[in-house]
Formats: sequence, C-alpha cells, structure tokens
Amino acid sequence: MENYSASNIELLSGLAGVRKRPAMYIGSTNSYGLHHLVWEIVDNSVDEALNGFGNKITVTIHKDNSITVQDEGRGIPCDIHKQTKMPAIQLIFSTLHSGGKFNDSAYKSSAGLHGVGSSVTNALSVFCDITVYKDGKIYHIRFENGGNLKVPLEVLGNTTKHGTVVTFKPDSTIFSTTEFNYDRIADHLRESAFLLKKVRFILNDERNGNKDEFYYENGLKEYVEEINQNKTKMGDVFDFEETVSEIDCEIALQYCYNDYNETIRSYVNNVHTKDGGTHEVGFKIGITKAVNDYAENNNLLRGKSKLEGSDIREGLTAVISLRLPESILEFEGQTKGKLGTQQAQTVVSNLIYTKFSYYLAENKEFAVRLIKKCQDSMNARIAARKAKEEARTKKKSKEQIILSDKLTPAQSKEYDKNELFIVEGDSAGGTAKKGRNPKYQAILPLRGKPLNTDSLTMEKILQNQEFATIINTIGAGVGQNFDVSESHYGKIIIMTDADTDGAHIQTLLLTFFYNNMRSLITEGHVYVAVPPLYRIYKTDSKGKTTEVYAWNDTDLEEGKKKIGAGYKISRYKGLGEMSDKQLKETTMDPKNRLLVQIKIDDPLSVENKVAILMGKDSDKRKKWLEQNVDFNEVDKFIEEVKH
Repeated sequence: MENYSASNIELLSGLAGVRKRPAMYIGSTNSYGLHHLVWEIVDNSVDEALNGFGNKITVTIHKDNSITVQDEGRGIPCDIHKQTKMPAIQLIFSTLHSGGKFNDSAYKSSAGLHGVGSSVTNALSVFCDITVYKDGKIYHIRFENGGNLKVPLEVLGNTTKHGTVVTFKPDSTIFSTTEFNYDRIADHLRESAFLLKKVRFILNDERNGNKDEFYYENGLKEYVEEINQNKTKMGDVFDFEETVSEIDCEIALQYCYNDYNETIRSYVNNVHTKDGGTHEVGFKIGITKAVNDYAENNNLLRGKSKLEGSDIREGLTAVISLRLPESILEFEGQTKGKLGTQQAQTVVSNLIYTKFSYYLAENKEFAVRLIKKCQDSMNARIAARKAKEEARTKKKSKEQIILSDKLTPAQSKEYDKNELFIVEGDSAGGTAKKGRNPKYQAILPLRGKPLNTDSLTMEKILQNQEFATIINTIGAGVGQNFDVSESHYGKIIIMTDADTDGAHIQTLLLTFFYNNMRSLITEGHVYVAVPPLYRIYKTDSKGKTTEVYAWNDTDLEEGKKKIGAGYKISRYKGLGEMSDKQLKETTMDPKNRLLVQIKIDDPLSVENKVAILMGKDSDKRKKWLEQNVDFNEVDKFIEEVKH
C-alpha cells in the first residue's frame, strides 16, 4: 500500500455506512444491539405519547422473529418534503439525521436527538414495513434488504384512525442472534409505563402466546414501590413534579432499613441514562445539603462533622425523570447514556433541596429516624476505615477470621490488573492453579455449594469459611462497610462447570455479591467465565495433534470442517477434565477466553427475581417457575447434556 490516492477513498452512500459499522449506532451486534432496534422504534411511539398524542402502544413479537410496534399518535408525515422532493416518511426511514426532533416545532420533548433511529433500524433489517393512519388516509411503504425501497408510498384506503404501525425483521447476517427476549422487552415496556403514567403498553408474543399489559396511574411513585416491595420501608414514598425553566422534573424516593446499597434510576425524555449525568449530580448535591441542613438546624449532629453523601444515600431508592426541550437537550453519545445539559444540574439540585427540606420539616419523626440511620452509616464507615488502617500496621491473629487455606493469591499489588477466579471444586482449582498467570491471577476453590445468603444475617455469613475468605481476599469490606475502590481485584471471575450445579453456584455467588457488595456488579467488576463445551481434534501419523474448541453447536460444526475428516470430539462435562494448558488457553488467558460481564440493566427486574428465586416464599417461587419455565425444554436440554 505504498500508493495512497483518491482511488483508495470509499464513499458509503445512503445507509451503507450503518451496515458497515452497526456498532457505532446501536452499541453492538449481539443481543443488546438487537433489542436496541426495538427501543428506537418504541421511543418514537413514546415521544408521541410523551407529547400528549395517544395513550396506547402495542408491541407484538411474531413467530418469524419479526416485530411490530403500533401507536395511536399523529402518524408519521407522508406529504412531500420540499427540499428532497420525496415523501417525508421515506426520508425519515432512509436518510440519516432526518426527523422532526431537531427543533421544538413538532415535539416539546423527545428522546430522538440525532435523527438516526428509524433509519438505523431499517438499515439493519431484512424488511421494514410501515403503515400510517393519518388525515383520513391509510398510507403504506416498504423497504427490504437493508433499507432499499421495495414498495413506494401508496394509499391503501380511507380511515378514521390515527397512528403508526412499524414491522421489521432484523438481518441475521448482521446480528449474532435474532431471537427476541420476551422478558427484556417486557421490562423495557414496564419501565416506560412507569415513566408515562396513564399510558397503556401491551406486549404480545405470538411464538408462545405470552401477553402482558402495563399501566400505572401514579407513575414514579409506583415504580419506587415496586422496587422496594420486598424491603423494610422507612416511611412512605416521597414524590413531586414541577417545571422550572422549560425543564419538567419528576422525582420519587423512599428509604429502607437494612439496605446498605443505593438505587438511583435516572431518565431524560423517557430514555434511561445508565451513566448518569448532570441531573444525577444535581440530585445528590441537593439531597445531601437538605439532610445536613436539617440535622444542623435541629442540633442533631451534636458537634460531629457533616454527613457525607454516601451516608445519606445508603438505603435510598430514587427515580429521577426529566423532560427537556430540544433547544437545551445534550446527550453524550448516540446511545444517550449520559446527560450533559448543565442547566439540569442546577434545576434538580434546587428542587430536591427545597422539596425535601420542606418534607423533613413537616415529618419530624421520619426526619429524626433518617438522621439516625445516616449517622449509623457514618459511624460504620469511620470504624471500617480505622480497622483497615490498623490492619495495615498490625497483622491480625489467625483466630480473628476463618480463612480457607486453599486460596492461591496473586503476587501483584497492581490491584486493577488482578483477577480472582472463584472455582468450583478442588480438581478444577488445582488445574486452574497450574494454568494461571501467578502475577495477576488468584485461585479460590469452593468446597461444595455456597450458602444462600439472601436471608442470612451478616454474622452467619462471616462464620462461613468460603464467604469469609472471599471478603478478606477482595479486601474492600462487606455490607455497609464495602468500598469498591479498596478492592484488590479488577475482575472477580466465577468459573464453574457448564451444568446445572455450576449454574446454581453462579446464582448463589451472584446473590451474595448483589446483596453485600453490589457496587462490584454496578461498576462492572464481576464476570462469569465461559469454558468450551467441546474439543475437536485429530492426530496425524507423526503424532502431531491439531485441535479447536467449540462453545456451542455452531462452533462445533465449524470445528469439524476446520479439522477435516478423521476428527474426534471430547465433550467436557466439567472443568476438571481439562488439562492446565487447555484451561489456560480456553478459559483463563485474556487473549482467548470468553467472559460474561454481569450487569444490572433493570433494578426492578433484578430485585424481583432475587426476592422470588432466592427468598423464603416457596409458593411464590413455584408460581414463577410454572409461568416462566418450559419443563419439557429443560428435560430435553438435560438429555442433550447427558449425551
């Protein structure tokens, strides 16, 4: 490539750039990106309802894994766009950065800022079929094979209805999976229903007949109540709505006892801002000042230093929802994960300070209990800090903590690079110890299944050898004393056999981390290792072995072709069947391994599932399993595993 000239420059016209680099627009081409296509279309319908047009949105998953989103809004414009001389609907679905959300003339507030949502969904689909009911007419247009116009805009007849129906089918050559997840879509629609009170969301699944409806009269108040339904509440939900400087702000919050975590869920124009932003910063500043000022004005601190924000937010569940006009709306990135509008920080900070200060003044009994809870958190934080300082200068005696003698620690003090592998069984633990990188990788074999910590006291947890070792090894405390910045490991990796026992161990460990070290999960430090299921190999006449590994049946078929005739297959039933070299190459070496990062996309869904599946109520668990698990499929899966 010594000659570099104009002939090397490629111009991608139309939607070709989206198909070339889809992750730029939807984040990835895995299941996350697949569902992002749905959110882009649903968000358009939500924007209509958000601005007062229509109060019902229906999503239908079809048997062929296409999906339909229908609303009762004004209908996408179908008249001719003066500048391009084409129907507006064709422009919107076939041209990037086109739409009605670049100013405030059509939408006061909207999630669409970049004008790429509909066109990106179209670009990454086998077909995209749109019907519009508008101005007494039924309009129809269809695109196929990545956004190519198949059926130009046509009028099918007359109607008294209004709204838009979009049906599309994702392109299997783009995505690693095109199987829509019912629960993920249901969670998204439930979330939207909480944010858009008095708007009905309906989900139908033609693949299995599942159906759900989501409708809430009181919006965020009910959202917080659902998140906290299995917790011990401290007072009622506090909520308010107010508009300041064109910003509509709605906040609901509630405190809970015996909860050492904070759950803050923020939205802008009904889009979840998973990375926070100026509105979350403003909320934290305002509530910290409100609680501290009340405590100081009522002499509740008694000469002690002010409470820190983390003390005040312990046990707090809050949902923040802002609606901003386009003129001041500023997201960071196309996926809209973080709000950048500086004005939002001031508005939210002043509002929560004023409203919550008044609430505390009017509810003195609650206020005193809250200050006491915050002080307990502060005292625990200070005591934990002192204990860590003492531990650095003076070694603890062996009698002070029960530790497993099977832990093989990492040598490095570069904690962000260190990895702790929690391994199922001594056999796999011994193999992992031989195959590890001793500088950065630590190995902790488990003795049998861990305890279910969902209903255990901290005293019981600390008496358990495995959990005591995990807590001490991570080195960041536990429960209300946990500080993720003190962790000795950048990654906590759960490595178990690929069977039901291994899955159960994963669940028990994740329950422990969720309840007692949640910020390990929320800040992306917890992973599950994915060992291969098969080894395909062949040894030639000279004794040389050629091998490849397969993580699923598709990999297996590709592996057979790669090795060629005369191949043999080993089906791994457990980690202990691998040699240290094989385990290192496939599951531990960062260059080759597959890891699943554990995330909390929907705190409501996670809270409910942990409470149901890991809690004491067996009837509730049985009911959930009967409604959500096809035991015929489970039986077939078990038989496949046996063979």
